[in-house]
Amino acid sequence: MAAPEEHDSPTEAPQPAVGEEETKTFKDLVSVDDADSFLSCWRQAQGVTDVLCEACDQLGWTKPTKIQIEAIPLALQGRDIIGLAETGSGKTGAFALPILNALLETPQRLFALVLTPTRELAFQISEQFEALGSSIGVQSAVIVGGIDSMSQSLALAKKPHIVIATPGRLIDHLENTKGFNLRALKYLVMDEADRILNMDFETEVDKILKVIPRDRKTLLFSATMTKKVQKLQRAALKNPVKCAVSSKYQTVEKLQQYYLFIPSKFKDTYLVYILNELAGNSFMIFCSTCNNTQRTALLLRNLGFTAIPLHGQMSQSKRLGSLNKFKAKARSILLATDVASRGLDIPHVDVVVNFDIPTHSKDYIHRVGRTARAGRSGKAITFVTQYDVELFQRIEHLIGKKLPVFPTEDDEVMMLTERVTEAQRFARMELREHGEKKKRTREDAGDNDDTEGAIGVRNKVAGGKMKKRKGH
Repeated sequence: MAAPEEHDSPTEAPQPAVGEEETKTFKDLVSVDDADSFLSCWRQAQGVTDVLCEACDQLGWTKPTKIQIEAIPLALQGRDIIGLAETGSGKTGAFALPILNALLETPQRLFALVLTPTRELAFQISEQFEALGSSIGVQSAVIVGGIDSMSQSLALAKKPHIVIATPGRLIDHLENTKGFNLRALKYLVMDEADRILNMDFETEVDKILKVIPRDRKTLLFSATMTKKVQKLQRAALKNPVKCAVSSKYQTVEKLQQYYLFIPSKFKDTYLVYILNELAGNSFMIFCSTCNNTQRTALLLRNLGFTAIPLHGQMSQSKRLGSLNKFKAKARSILLATDVASRGLDIPHVDVVVNFDIPTHSKDYIHRVGRTARAGRSGKAITFVTQYDVELFQRIEHLIGKKLPVFPTEDDEVMMLTERVTEAQRFARMELREHGEKKKRTREDAGDNDDTEGAIGVRNKVAGGKMKKRKGH
């Protein structure tokens, strides 16, 4: 990582008193008065300004969440923060409000940079910034792969207040877009920092840290504190304060979690059975690969379900289209890879199905965190085949719970086998046709795609091209 600026271990933020968050509003989020260890000059700080409080009311944010109660007062003081909180806990508000507050005090272009691991999360953060800052005319630009660089260069030339970016494409613009630099940057936010580093964006993050001012505020938010995040914290943060809402890996209380132990060859049949049993709910189904996501979506469509896929091999416009259709409730089933397991806030997901069990136990927490958000209830069902027992035991160990079995009628499931087998055959044929069509109309492989799913594809494409050249 970049050369450490400060080696101080993070100070722990004081915990709010029991019942304190019941009474707090955003206006009340001033610095903590009674903690002697904090500098007395902090006491003069104001809470979130009236304009932003009104914006919060319009968005239906009446009370700050736990992470917001802890992080906002410290961020208003200009401290560097490490925020650890489970998914769905309002982390975006915890950094957006202090940044907009500071922007009101000292208006300037290219004021803040937010780094995110996935494109969808970047668009969602941008929506929240624009909703909160609509009355004060905040402009933001989303800089992600899979979208035309030229239009992004034009957006950057207008010098927006907030830039929300994935690391790969941002480096591309910093190196190639004339007149664009971040030398006047005041705030750097890394959202889902553990995932940014897990996706091997370390070198990109290093480069970004080198071209932005050292004299800046850094807010680092992560659901888990990994070794890489600790290393980044030492390199990028000055004397940070740690706001941990939950250090344990945990799932929300209102989430009902089940598992199904089934032979792997009947997975599709059991999935169809569950979709029929819980009909009327909206589902998010997680698969491990892009190919399996596409296959399962085709299978369900052949059986008359309104299913829509979302994965890293789809073009950016299709990905956003899928997401918007699902958000607008035009489709009730979203099949996704882990691209969608982090940060996406879709309020009405009733059931999460782990069709393929996640290989990293922590990903389980993020996946099931798509449901039971902001106090609502939800269900999560994990399919465990004969090959997944060890992975499942790790998940149970991580969350410290033994999960109950989801009740099924095996006779009813087996009655579906014939229809499902027929649909599987059609899905395979469609997938093959689609693959052949893609080969014929192969797009330029230089699409600067920066999500995990696409890196593999890019390598394959490059490999294919090289072989052809050798043949010549």
